[in-house]
Amino acid sequence: MSNPLLSVSGLGISTVQDPRTLVNSVSFEIMPGEAVGVVGESGSGKTLTALSILGLLPRGVAIAGGSIIFNGTDLTKADPETMRNLRGSDISMVYQDPMTALNPVMKLGRQLLEVIESHEKLDDGSVARVEAALREVGIPQVERAMESYPHEFSGGMRQRVMIAMALLLSPKLLIADEPTTALDVTIQQQILALVSEQRRKRDMSMLWITHDLGVVANLVDRLIVMYAGNIVEAGTVQEIFTNPQHPYTHGLLSSLPSRTDKSRKRLTSIPGVPQKPWLVGNTCGFAPRCFKVTAECTASAPKLVGSLEKSVACFHPMGDK
Repeated sequence: MSNPLLSVSGLGISTVQDPRTLVNSVSFEIMPGEAVGVVGESGSGKTLTALSILGLLPRGVAIAGGSIIFNGTDLTKADPETMRNLRGSDISMVYQDPMTALNPVMKLGRQLLEVIESHEKLDDGSVARVEAALREVGIPQVERAMESYPHEFSGGMRQRVMIAMALLLSPKLLIADEPTTALDVTIQQQILALVSEQRRKRDMSMLWITHDLGVVANLVDRLIVMYAGNIVEAGTVQEIFTNPQHPYTHGLLSSLPSRTDKSRKRLTSIPGVPQKPWLVGNTCGFAPRCFKVTAECTASAPKLVGSLEKSVACFHPMGDK
């Protein structure tokens, strides 16, 4: 069995001043060519976990412990030059909103050329490489696109440009932070199909962040469910969807609309609001919203136990259906 491309172990993230825990002891692995999804509500720590891999945590937030081993290198100890060389070439990211990720006053062709220029010297073939990358993601009239500004493209087309930019240097790992959230359903499906095709074609690993389980059902191999800065369940897509063990995962799946239900009844919801990660302490963070809560859940924190195929952090798992 090959070694993991990415191994995150005991990752902790907190604020620098007046320290508050934002991500608590998160551990997972991504194998070469594997796609892993991270699911959870806003504030669960999904994006911070991804940004820590790239060394792009926002100001005032820092890694408080643990390690991030990428291809044999601990990124938590890497110097700025090493991280700069990794970004874009070995690890790329597609952001949620392409309009804020792209420079609004720079032509798209120039922005893509900058990706090449930041890692190698431009040559006579650089423009052709950029045009080929744009064609590969379905951008029509690439010569015109090269001379266009971001505002001249639709949201779906801007996201295609972002994907082309992320794939331009053939990274080993692609991180996608909810890249389809701002798109309508039809365009969303096109982007999902495009990313899936490119991943298989390049045999590339992927970390896909989303709050929507329905998005990743046919996109990833394994799922990680996060809540209040902790991993509460992880396993293969089939195991998570057919046999959810954590009450939170069960609630997320129950809230998805059914294609066969024509009664249009009200969707199931999880009562309450997510707890702040720094307020969880040594308890189960989901306890205030859980229908299976007992005194044990508010007295200590459950540990994530199980196998690669299925693990859960819960004192009272749902059990087999």
